[in-house]
Amino acid sequence: MMFLEAKQVVKKFANHLALNEVNLQVPENSIYGLLGPNGAGKTTLIRIINQITGPDSGEITLNGRPLQADDVHSIGYLPEERGLYKKMKVGEQALYLARLKGLSRHDATKKLKYWFEKFEIQPWWDKKVEELSKGMQQKIQFVVTVLHEPKLLIFDEPFSGFDPINANLLKQEILTLKENGATILFSTHNMGSVEELCDHITLINQAKTILTGQIDEIRHSYKDNLIKFDFTGDDEVIKQKLSGNFNVESIQAVNGYHTAFVKMLNNATINDMIGAVINDAQIHGLQEVLPTMNDIFIKVVEQSNLSKTQK
Repeated sequence: MMFLEAKQVVKKFANHLALNEVNLQVPENSIYGLLGPNGAGKTTLIRIINQITGPDSGEITLNGRPLQADDVHSIGYLPEERGLYKKMKVGEQALYLARLKGLSRHDATKKLKYWFEKFEIQPWWDKKVEELSKGMQQKIQFVVTVLHEPKLLIFDEPFSGFDPINANLLKQEILTLKENGATILFSTHNMGSVEELCDHITLINQAKTILTGQIDEIRHSYKDNLIKFDFTGDDEVIKQKLSGNFNVESIQAVNGYHTAFVKMLNNATINDMIGAVINDAQIHGLQEVLPTMNDIFIKVVEQSNLSKTQK
C-alpha cells in the first residue's frame, strides 16, 4: 500500500486541461520528486492534495483511504509563492500559524524556540517580516511548515532564495525529517537536488505523466554505453586501438594524465576495451557514465513535445 496516491486525476480550468489522468504513487517514508516544466500541472496536483481545490475526476488517497477534510492537519505545505504577512513580527506570525495547525500556545512556543535556536535566528523574533531577506523569510516559512510534525510534507521549490550554504542546511533538515518518519513530496527544477534527495520521481509534461520510477533505475535505463577512461599514454595510439568497436568522443590531458570519454559500439564490453589498450596505456580508472537527471528531463520532455506535435 502506498502512503499517498493520485489515481487518474483530471482537472480542467475553463478551456485548459491542467491534469489529464495523472497517477502518483508515493511510498511511505520516502522523498518523492514531482517534476515537470513550467505549466506542466505540478502545482495544480499539489493544490488538489492540499484540498485547496478538487479534482474533476479521479481520487487522492492517504494511507489507503480517500483524502478527508481533516487530513490537512497531517500535511505541511511550503508553497513556491510564499505567504507570510509582511507587516507582522516574525515570532507573532510563527506562533499564529502554529496555532492554526492545532498546536497549543505552550507547545508552539516550545517548538518554535527549538527551531529558532537550531537555525540561529533568535534575533529575528521581534523583527517584521518585511525587514528580512527572501532567504530569511524562507527559513521562517520552512519552520512553520514542519513545526506540527506532519506525516506528509510538500515542498514546492524549497531552495528558492537560498545561498549554497543555507540550501545545504535545508537539504540536511529534509533528510533528517525523512529519517524521523516523514514522507516528503518535493517539487523543483533543480535536477541536482533531485539526484541528491529523491528516491523516486514522477515527471509530468503537458498535463500527463510521461516518466515515473526509482531514480537509480531511471538513470540506468537511459544510459548510453559511455565510459570515462583515465589513463597515461599516447592519445593518438589509444584512438587507433579503440577504432572499430569504440568511438572516442573526447580526450583531455592535464599534467600528463588523460581522461577520455568512450562510447562502446557493436555490443562491445569494458573487458574488450581493456584488452584493446592494455599494452599501450597505463589504466588509472574505468567508470560507466550515467546520464544526469537534468539530461533525462530535457530528453524525455523534448520527446514528449515532439510526439504531441506529430499527432
